Amino acid sequence: MADHDPENTPQTQAVLDWHEGDMPYSPAFDDHFYCRSDGRLECGHVFLSGNGLPDRWQREDPFRIGELGFGTGLNLCETWRQWQATAPGGASLHFTSFERFPMARADIDRALSHWPEIARERMALTARWPDRPAGRVEIELEPRVRLTVVCGAALDSLAAEIQPFDAWYLDGFAPSRNPDMWSAELMAAVFGLTVPGGRFATYAAAGFVRRNLAAAGFAVERRPGFAGKREMLCGEKQAA
Repeated sequence: MADHDPENTPQTQAVLDWHEGDMPYSPAFDDHFYCRSDGRLECGHVFLSGNGLPDRWQREDPFRIGELGFGTGLNLCETWRQWQATAPGGASLHFTSFERFPMARADIDRALSHWPEIARERMALTARWPDRPAGRVEIELEPRVRLTVVCGAALDSLAAEIQPFDAWYLDGFAPSRNPDMWSAELMAAVFGLTVPGGRFATYAAAGFVRRNLAAAGFAVERRPGFAGKREMLCGEKQAA
């Protein structure tokens, strides 16, 4: 989930501790991978609702989601679960995530096993996850549902992208612990890879994050955060 390069952190894999049984924690960034109350419900509240989903994917055209920080794959699995329940027949989903330190298959499986609601998605993801994820990982999860995980520094990876996204999940580690993942340069790159009318959502509400998103060109909105957190941010790239 990280773009910063802390000292002594391996360049190609996530290093984890485990808290409270199956809660993955990054000692390098001194942060958990998701909300400690319920990361799956947080995904729905922040990323799906903040992006106007599932309403916005009620269409035949392919829907493209970009994510900063793949982590455990929780956001993918919950999004895919809701997609299956609500998307119109013939629609397609392409979920692309940018991850500096991809997790091992066993760690993904352990973390996601906490939620029986996404057992099907977890098993499908881990069955297809490479032993040594690197470069550009392309996975067909099912017909018309595709996952791409781009391994490497987010800013460099986004610079190589061409096709813009309909929605963004901004889910790096906390801005106070990983400010590079919320920089003005990275938010500008996200804006440039957003379709007119496209949206972003994030659990983060730090003032510098809000200012960087607004400076990039997004119309930024504050909403109540998840599980008692005061605020989250979402917004739109308004059509010219």
